[in-house]
Formats: sequence, structure tokens, C-alpha cells
Amino acid sequence: MELNIQTSKAQEVLGKVKQTYGFVPNLYTEFATHSPAVAEVYLTATKLMDSASLTPKEQQAVILAVSTYNDCHYCKAAHATVGRMVGLSQEDIEAITTGELPGEPRLRNLITAARRILGKRGWLSADDLAEFEAQGIDRGQVYEIVALIGIKTISNYVNHIAHTEIDVQFK
Repeated sequence: MELNIQTSKAQEVLGKVKQTYGFVPNLYTEFATHSPAVAEVYLTATKLMDSASLTPKEQQAVILAVSTYNDCHYCKAAHATVGRMVGLSQEDIEAITTGELPGEPRLRNLITAARRILGKRGWLSADDLAEFEAQGIDRGQVYEIVALIGIKTISNYVNHIAHTEIDVQFK
């Protein structure tokens, strides 16, 4: 009986994914096959970030930085594709995914902040926060970066475990 419940829930979640993205990325299939609850958490958390103050372009830049930090080939490919769709330049994508900084000042500041949060595991000093504030990154946006780190760490780690194949849409 539990297997049928899991299968039914997986199909429900994958239906939502297809409705949202127009196809079912391999990552979601991996999630839903093994834990529909994790698929639902990831989909819901991702959708909730639509109401964040960071723009889609800024979010994709941060997500690329997190995925690069975590060395997730799947997410780097996926978010390079999505990043281009929301206005990231190929030059900025390449800079972020090779550990450099993007040319656009706002993105440069956000990537620097994301990398510092990752490197310090969130243990930011008052000086770090003051520096970010001076660069136009308020406390709420610092928390949004933390949320993106959390969301992407789920997918990055699952991709590491599963060796998820990159979808043709992201190649």
C-alpha cells in the first residue's frame, strides 16, 4: 500500500513539475522516484523564491555560484541555461562558473557575498554585514542568499549521489 501512495504522490509532483517547466528535468525524476516529499519541498521552495527581492537574474547568478562551490555539473548546466533566459551574459556565466567574478557590479557584489557566506558557513561578522549593506545588499537579501544556498545544496547533493544525467535542454 505504501508503494502505491509513494507512486501516486510521485506522479502528482511530477505533474506539477511538468506544468511549471514544460518538461520533467531528470533531477525531479530522481527526487520523486525516491522521495516525493523531497521533490515537493524543492519545487515549493523554488517557487517561493519568486517573491524574493533578488531579481531572477540575481538569483540565477547566486545559484550558479553555489552550484560551482558545490561542484554540481548538473545544476551548473541547468542554471547557465536558465541564467541566459533571464538576462545573464555568457561572459558573466563563465566568470561565475570558473570561480571569477562577473563584470556587472551588482552581480559581482552578490557573488562575493554568496561565496563569503558559503566559505564562512554563515558565520558572518558585523563587518561582513556592514560591507554588504554598503554594497546595497540588505539583511533580507543576505537571508535570501542563505535560502538559495539551502535550496541548491539539496539539489547539488542529490545530483552528486545520483550522478544525474544532464537533460538535453541544458546542454
